[in-house]
Amino acid sequence: MNQKFIVWLRAIRFRFLAASALSVTCGLSLTVWNNFQEFSIVNAILVYAGIFCLHCSVDLLNDYFDFKRGIDLKTLRTRFSGGTGVLPEGLLTPKAVYRASIIFLILGLGIGGYFVYTKGFVIGIILTFAALSILLYSTKLVNLGLGEVFVGTKGMLIVIGTYFVQTSAITLEATLLGIIAGLLSSLVLYINSIPDIKADKEGGRKTLAILLESKSDRLNYGFLIILFLVIYSVALVFFGGILHNFIPVLLCFILIPQTLSIVMDYQKFIYRFNRDNLEEFVKIMNKTVLFSRTFALILIIGILIATFFKM
Repeated sequence: MNQKFIVWLRAIRFRFLAASALSVTCGLSLTVWNNFQEFSIVNAILVYAGIFCLHCSVDLLNDYFDFKRGIDLKTLRTRFSGGTGVLPEGLLTPKAVYRASIIFLILGLGIGGYFVYTKGFVIGIILTFAALSILLYSTKLVNLGLGEVFVGTKGMLIVIGTYFVQTSAITLEATLLGIIAGLLSSLVLYINSIPDIKADKEGGRKTLAILLESKSDRLNYGFLIILFLVIYSVALVFFGGILHNFIPVLLCFILIPQTLSIVMDYQKFIYRFNRDNLEEFVKIMNKTVLFSRTFALILIIGILIATFFKM
């Protein structure tokens, strides 16, 4: 494989596109549950393409501005944090990364514009939020502790937007499913931003991890527990109260041991281990990403199970 191509895959954080892919798939699976006759393969492909472009755009812009502010020159890079490293290592130029981010943004907005034309103003509202958030994420939102809010809202709107493109409707079930997808993305971002606290502070950022760290360890730890509780609670309401099928809930409970493992490891990190012990925290990040992806897959499988019983 061409080395330059591999570098670009690294720059767009190709592995993390899975989060957006799973959110789109959640919306599509809910369409199947609602009415398979409304499902459009062409629109599904276009949504995947558009969301991937917008995702790549925000990640490239984030790398560009973090490099310009000197943040990525101070972080200790891991598989999950510290930026992609393509700019500090000189593998790509800042100009090339910035140009690529704008190209991806234009492509994503172009596909979104098609849906505004065919589906109406609701998609226009979602698209406007996406465009403003992408442009402001790395320069404004992360400076105000709103990074997790943006990512969570983005995940929710991907599900709602995908469902709307297929059905021309916004429903309670799509909203609840979107909330779960958004919370899963926020969870990953929050955990993955913790190793970068020092560098982010020096670079002028004010992430949620920084805000909570400045308060107390108890608040920091409690926030993680609450986040997990809300994810499970909304999933319970979604499957039991809306889809009226508790089999998927049982599938979600399979992940409780994984959840407890993350929570206990995080407690040890906060109260016992050296905060600079990055090797220990990489294990927590790995478990969190795995939990998020697996939970999203269970959502999709659960919806398909509920669809089968609905027939």
